[in-house]
Amino acid sequence: MDTVLSSSSSLVVRSSLPPVRSVSTPSKLYSATFSFNPSINGLGRNRLPLLRSVSSSTVPKFSIQCGAIKEIKESEFQSTVLESKRPVLVEFVASWCGPCRLISPAMESIAQEYGDRLVVVKIDHDANPKLIEEYKVYGLPSLILFKDGQEVPESRREGAITKPKLKEYLDALLETISVA
Repeated sequence: MDTVLSSSSSLVVRSSLPPVRSVSTPSKLYSATFSFNPSINGLGRNRLPLLRSVSSSTVPKFSIQCGAIKEIKESEFQSTVLESKRPVLVEFVASWCGPCRLISPAMESIAQEYGDRLVVVKIDHDANPKLIEEYKVYGLPSLILFKDGQEVPESRREGAITKPKLKEYLDALLETISVA
């Protein structure tokens, strides 16, 4: 029989089944198990014991994972975006934003595919309030294309977008700025 201990209290759960889900943070461990308890008539039931109520302050924070896309901060914006020799596609995201996570694989693919013509960067909405205010980012994810230190007119795009639509959007913008 296994014993699961919660580091936040003296709670002990005994079970012959493995944990269903375990989430650990630097100072806390949460685990849920199903236990089998035979009843009087020989039938059993599954029960999920309540280990601890989770409030927003105890939920672990998740960071934005970037592969080919560089995540920048306000201090890097000037040198990375405004002084870039190539066009820069800026993606404003947040770790709590579902649509941001939804388009993340498409953005990674675009960063690799368009790497010779375009720089792609991410900016965390919560960590960079001055940029959010300056560029009036109201919806997430937001995409803005910059060329020669200026926002390309009509390049702003908000919300989730499929990879084919994203490619169509970028091809049209890149064609427009190369003609100008």
